[in-house]
This record gives sequence, C-alpha cells and structure tokens, in this order.
Amino acid sequence: MRPLRGIGLKVLSVLVFVCMSTFIKAAGNEIPTGQITFYRSVFAIIPIVIFLVWRGQLRTALHTRDPIGHLLRGFVGILAMSCGFYGLQHLPLPEAIAIGYAMPIFAVIFAAVFLKETVRLFRWTAVGIGLVGVIVISWPRLTLLRSGDMGAGEAAGALAVILSACLGAIAMILVRKLVHAERTQTIVLYFSLSASVFSLVSLPFGWEPLSMRAFLLLMAAGICGGIAQLLLTESYRFADMSTIAPFEYTSIVLGLGFGYALFGDVPTPTMLAGTALVISAGIVIILREHRLGLKRRGARKLMTPQG
Repeated sequence: MRPLRGIGLKVLSVLVFVCMSTFIKAAGNEIPTGQITFYRSVFAIIPIVIFLVWRGQLRTALHTRDPIGHLLRGFVGILAMSCGFYGLQHLPLPEAIAIGYAMPIFAVIFAAVFLKETVRLFRWTAVGIGLVGVIVISWPRLTLLRSGDMGAGEAAGALAVILSACLGAIAMILVRKLVHAERTQTIVLYFSLSASVFSLVSLPFGWEPLSMRAFLLLMAAGICGGIAQLLLTESYRFADMSTIAPFEYTSIVLGLGFGYALFGDVPTPTMLAGTALVISAGIVIILREHRLGLKRRGARKLMTPQG
C-alpha cells in the first residue's frame, strides 16, 4: 500500500475528468447528447487499449464470464452519461459537478432497496442531509420552469443531472456485482465498447455535422475520459477506497476555477451552501462505510482458523 501515490493518482484522475467535462461544455449545447456520448466512448477506447497492450492484459481483458452483466452495466451507464452531458450543456460547470455528488447518496438508497443491505439511522440521516443539499442547489433552476425557454432549459438540465446521479448509482451497484467475477480491466474495456454501441442508437434521431473545433474538443473529451478511468483504476491499487474517495470532492474546486476562467460562471451563495451539505453527507457516508468495512474484516479474521 502506497497511500500518497494512490491519492495523487486519484486527484490527477479528478483533474482529467474535469478537463473532459470542460471540453464537452466548450463544444457547445447544440450537439445532441447521443452524439457526445458516442465520441466520448469511442475515443476513450484508444488510451485503454494502449494501456492494456503495454501491460500485456488485452487478451485477458477481452475474456468475460458475464457478457449480459456488461451489457446491462453499459446500458445503464450510457443513460447516466447522456443525462449528465445534457445537464452539463445547460448548467454552469460547478453546479453540474456539485449535483453529480449525489451519486453515492443515491447508492446508499439503492443498496438498501436492491441489495437488501442494512442501513441504519446514522447513514439515513446523512442521506437526508445530502438530498436537502441537492434540492438547495437545484431549486433556483427548477423554479425557472415557470419562466421562458432559457429557464426551462436550465431546469431540465438540473433534473437531468439528478437523474444521471440516480442512474450512476445503479451502475455502481451493477459494477459491485461484476467485480466478484470479472477483472477490473475487463469491466473498463467492455463499458467503453458497449457504450459506443448503445450510443449509436441515437444516430437516426439526428446528429449534427461537427466543425473541426467541435470534433477536436469531443475527441479530446473522449481521450481524457479513458485516461481518467485508467488513473482512477490504478489509484485503487495503492490505497483503500475509503482513503481515496474523499478526494473526489477536489473536483468542485477545479470546476469553480475552470467555470469562472473559461465560461464566466460565478457560484451563488445558495449553490455553495447546497454543495457543502452534499459534500458533508458524502464524506460521512464514506467514513461510515470505512468503519463498517473494518468491522467486517475484523469479524472475518476472528472466524478464520489459525495454524
């Protein structure tokens, strides 16, 4: 275990993910989200394949024992990605990032519902605080539904990011099932492959001709997405998830900086207050999961025969 290296890789992956979001937002909000997800998924395959060839893992990564599981994870994942990109196009960058922090909060809810995990009052309280934070961030946008087209677009963007967080939480649960039988590199590779195929379904609904600038931005977004996924995966080789996970929230600092410098996005007090609630709830959930994990490992050690 090398926790500092793991943390460094995690922070670097967050930076590259924020760059990916910035490239997508800079490409413009006229591009259909299905077209964005296609370019994001296809070009992400390039760094992933290069990395697997370099590690000599490409052949083993292509071997899977659960193709249906990968297809289901890819389908849910591409829906989450599409909703997230739609919200990114219609919201300031920091707000889209902040609302996306609701994903681990929804994951607790869905784990209790679908996996029958025991969730006690402490975590339910954190979930409630996190949901209040999401409402605080989104409410100014949602109230714009009564106004003109611009307001309706921003409200739809906020709802899309919330839906993306819900779908992303379901995808997290599907990945938790896959990791019991599949290698990490297999999960990463098959997600990009399946996402590319599923996003092609949107082609008949109208893709826009891309300018060279938009094409290069989407290509850069896809490559960044693949690199960031590899960095994130590698970070878990050097430190526990509970050690690394809180550093996900460095993305709000990067998002605030990029949003202000490139798009003139100025955070409102309401947005900052809601973000603080969501981040606090997320950190509480992470710490609680860490403590439960230690207890479970301790119990397994006690039950293991010695000698």
